[in-house]
Amino acid sequence: MENQVSSKSIILNYGLYLGIATVLINLVNYAMGNHLDPHWSIGVISGALFIGFIIYGIKNFKEANGGIISWGQAVKIGVGVVIIAALIGSIYNYIFMNFIEPDYMSQLMEVQNQKYLDQGLTEEQIEMSNSISEKFKNPTIIAATGIIGSAIGGFIVSAIAGAFMKESGEEEY
Repeated sequence: MENQVSSKSIILNYGLYLGIATVLINLVNYAMGNHLDPHWSIGVISGALFIGFIIYGIKNFKEANGGIISWGQAVKIGVGVVIIAALIGSIYNYIFMNFIEPDYMSQLMEVQNQKYLDQGLTEEQIEMSNSISEKFKNPTIIAATGIIGSAIGGFIVSAIAGAFMKESGEEEY
């Protein structure tokens, strides 16, 4: 284990790739005018990229390390990748909500309120929901919840991938 490859470059590279892919998806969605109510396929594509970049990052580390990786290393790489991507996504969201589309949160709330009306909620229920949502409109809270949510999702995916991909290099009997 003395010539073990550093995970830092793999975490940074795959995190950067995932972050850029996420920003590009969001920009395309915005350019198409679907940013307030995206099609379900955007979620599927984003989820596939999320899982794919974690798995390929772990796989790349394992290959560079002579086929050896522990479960803990896999988790470290997966969580690292998504935290880098989430930081990039948070920077993009800050720029988007403050400079590109400053009315984004208000527009999003209008779309959500219309969905509530369509579902048969009363004005009182909608107002209650809006008052709760108002507390979470702060860019810092949005960034923090995005990073924490990504880290949790990254942990789950990388823990599962690490359980399947771990290899100690010792023969097991």
